[in-house]
Amino acid sequence: QPLISSAKWLQFHGLKRNKLSLSQILSQIGFQHRKDYVTTLGKLVASRYADGLFRQYERAQDGSVYNLTAEKELILHFVDCLMGAIELYKQRMEWLTSESRQIFGVIQERCIVIVLDFGTAAPSEFDVCRDALSMVLVEQVTQIAKFNLIRAAQDLMKWQQKSTPVSKHSVKSAVLWLWKLHHMTAASHSSSAEALLEAMSDEAVSS
Repeated sequence: QPLISSAKWLQFHGLKRNKLSLSQILSQIGFQHRKDYVTTLGKLVASRYADGLFRQYERAQDGSVYNLTAEKELILHFVDCLMGAIELYKQRMEWLTSESRQIFGVIQERCIVIVLDFGTAAPSEFDVCRDALSMVLVEQVTQIAKFNLIRAAQDLMKWQQKSTPVSKHSVKSAVLWLWKLHHMTAASHSSSAEALLEAMSDEAVSS
């Protein structure tokens, strides 16, 4: 799936876009039972001609009543469409909460710098972190334009001097660099700040 926000995704796959919201469906399978104010009579007059002719549906949100006129086939068509939408939403949720996305979210920027601050991670946790970072590089960074890696340490370490175009070769090189890093004792707080400032100094990267 493309690396886009859920708001953007809903612009293409949302119920309103596909005319499947409740109000849109009701307007296609019936008509609203009106109660209007008639000026000449000076009172509310309800439409009575449809009483008993149609099944009715009352919207809990605003109390409006709809007379349902659609044939069974049209109702079943909307049932199928809504079931399809539910399945699509489930797939989106599963995708959002799987693999690298459950840790890093969905990367939407075209150029990024990942700052590595392993803190007090034990050697086993250090490897888990590198596994997660390798995953995000392969799954998501491969779909953007440029990237770089900077490690917060007493002597700041950079994979490249500036953000580099994404390619199979550059991603593979970054993963190899990541796994050649040595476990170190925790860096100082100033090291983290210096690494962030260095990342933001890259003109191609938006903060």
